[in-house]
Amino acid sequence: MAAGPDRALLGKIRQAASDARLDAVGVTDVAPFEDERRAIIERKAAGLHAGMWFTYGRPERSTTPAAILAGARSIVTCARAYSPPAEHIGGSGPVHRANRAAVAAYVASDAYGELREGLEAVSEVLRCGGFEARVVYDDNRLVDRAAAARAGLGWLGRNTMLLSRELGSWTVLGSVVTTAALPVATEAQLDGCGTCRRCQSACPTGALDESGVLDANRCLAWLVQAPGAFPPEYRVALGDRIYGCDDCQVVCPYNDPVSAPSRSRRHSQPQPVELRGGRQTRSSSIDIADLLRMTDDGLMDTFGHWYIPRRRPEYLRRNALVVLGNVGDPAEPGITDVLRQALASPSAMVASHAVWAARRLGRADLVDEAEADGFAAHDPDGLVAAELARPTAPRSSSD
Repeated sequence: MAAGPDRALLGKIRQAASDARLDAVGVTDVAPFEDERRAIIERKAAGLHAGMWFTYGRPERSTTPAAILAGARSIVTCARAYSPPAEHIGGSGPVHRANRAAVAAYVASDAYGELREGLEAVSEVLRCGGFEARVVYDDNRLVDRAAAARAGLGWLGRNTMLLSRELGSWTVLGSVVTTAALPVATEAQLDGCGTCRRCQSACPTGALDESGVLDANRCLAWLVQAPGAFPPEYRVALGDRIYGCDDCQVVCPYNDPVSAPSRSRRHSQPQPVELRGGRQTRSSSIDIADLLRMTDDGLMDTFGHWYIPRRRPEYLRRNALVVLGNVGDPAEPGITDVLRQALASPSAMVASHAVWAARRLGRADLVDEAEADGFAAHDPDGLVAAELARPTAPRSSSD
């Protein structure tokens, strides 16, 4: 006969998680996530995944946690809070600065690194107790939000994020799948969204429908990670975002630092983290011109912890050029030089987006100059030709 739930072991796990500065711990069983599987399959069939792989790639696997570890009996799901955007802490709206690109809050601090350390501490407790344990986070083998919701850490909000009355949604999630039999959550947190529609109204591209279903084809957080040209119809909406989009979280009442001041103090604050070469990469904003001047190796050394399509630096430059077209100051020394450099790039991806950025900044003369130099000689997919044929008006003062 199998042993019953080990409450003493769960107490040790909670203590280890607290010592490792994890903010919430819950336990659920390894039964398949049937509702989530049906939802993934339906949304994929409707084309709402926009080619995104992650948990969409093999829903039968990502919704079957028992497949992660032979003999698995429990999932310990943990949340690690991170700091919201600095301007949100003070209760004000976003501040867009010329020639600066914004970075999503979860990568402005080492949130996943801190989460990983906490999950390893939990897994060590389990291994010392004689059980097997497998750490899973930011991984396409498990629908982590569904596991967290079933473990009682929150509910799946209308913005598709896990929402908690205690922590809001400024959290990263991870799990430890284990052979230990642990007491599981018996009650889920009730849906607290009610009639609120703030996230849907705030989405810059209208990617969230009335029931909280996300169309990834419109989601800026996905589009900056998607391969191919950045969709022209969403370039202006991208604003200054070079990686991620926090808008649907910023407006959520459960993330309001005014109504929940004690909660905001629990978040880990962004700290610069030095990577190879001494570059500081954990920051809420980046100088666009500096990024565009960097070599391929420099870009990957500095931003390689981000998800970059196919690990090709040209996609960082693509995003940076769209942002430059939105918030760049053409009068700023050096902007002309980086535009000329991008227009002369051997990458058609980079050169085509440089065309858009230059025209947006009222520098069509630089495009004419580049055309005279034959800059589109290498354009196998017709990206540059398509951009040259597409009319792009200079940015107005109201943009």
